[in-house]
Amino acid sequence: MTERTYAPGTHPDLPPPSDTIGLIHWLKTNLFSSPVNSVVTLVAIYLLYLALPSAFNWLFIDATYVGETRKDCAQEGACMAFIGERFNLFVYGFYPAELRWRVNLAAILLAVAGAAVLWDKIPARKHMLKFALAYPLIGAWLLSGGFGLESVGTHLFGGLMLTLTIGVTGIAFSLPLGILLALGRQSQLPIIKYFCIGFIEFIRGVPLITLLFVASTMLSYFLPPGTTFDLLLRVLIMVTLFASAYMAEVVRGGLQALPKGQLEAADSLGLNYGQAMRFIILPQALKISIPGIVNTFIGLYKDSTLVIVIGLLDPLGIGRASVADSAWLGLSTEVYLFVAVFFFISCFGMARYSLYLENKLNTGHKR
Repeated sequence: MTERTYAPGTHPDLPPPSDTIGLIHWLKTNLFSSPVNSVVTLVAIYLLYLALPSAFNWLFIDATYVGETRKDCAQEGACMAFIGERFNLFVYGFYPAELRWRVNLAAILLAVAGAAVLWDKIPARKHMLKFALAYPLIGAWLLSGGFGLESVGTHLFGGLMLTLTIGVTGIAFSLPLGILLALGRQSQLPIIKYFCIGFIEFIRGVPLITLLFVASTMLSYFLPPGTTFDLLLRVLIMVTLFASAYMAEVVRGGLQALPKGQLEAADSLGLNYGQAMRFIILPQALKISIPGIVNTFIGLYKDSTLVIVIGLLDPLGIGRASVADSAWLGLSTEVYLFVAVFFFISCFGMARYSLYLENKLNTGHKR
């Protein structure tokens, strides 16, 4: 049998060695890479072996998914009928049932706007981005009403709708505000510089729950008599300011990671400060800061549950109020499980998108 020859540079790539790919290689690399890791893996497998069967039986085999009261549920299984019975309350809060189509439409439009921002290959992206810029006004109009729609007070907002409203608003506005604060902290103008430093350090030194309490109770003392300021709007402002202070420090870290030669190169090209920041400095700084930015987003999203202390009922607050009903006593486990699954799916999705974005932009954080 004659051996086939190839011209220089035309030899096909050989397949990787069998011991460097596949399930066995993954197990060796990730779970059994050292004696300590092997012991930890075996202990974890044993604990899962003990816990999973009973958890599976409690959640699926012995669980009750249909019922109207706690008495309809089996004692040995999860009473998921409670979640089904109060599902609309968990999702919409106290929003009027006949107007919930507006919440559904706002959620669909949010998904469309989010797709335009997050994926650059979406068709007609330029027009979609214009829609995304206008979405905050459209979403506020759909949810609150006015201009031809029946008005709905924000005191009726609750459940997942309230969490998404706070989380999306905080995420959307804290990033640009944080960028401005980070740039202001490095400004050569003392007034701007020290104002930004004072704002950032004050906000970072005060717990969010304190700011929410101030927004809900004490702010009225500093307003003219008879002035009303919507509670949810106050919460949105405080949450955005709180997140922007942390965002500013994340972005500042990205700015400081860049060599000074980047700005000097921009000067040599004749770019002014705004052009240098827009085309050279900020794109690189934001790419470096992606993990910290998404981490701040996730923290902000989870912190939205703190609004329960000022009387707003997010999914956790709805659940705690619902289990106080005499018909559904003793179901805290099911409530916390439902809320945990919702937050895990949301936060895990943000984390995975962060990883996708890092790899796509090749920022040196590939795993």
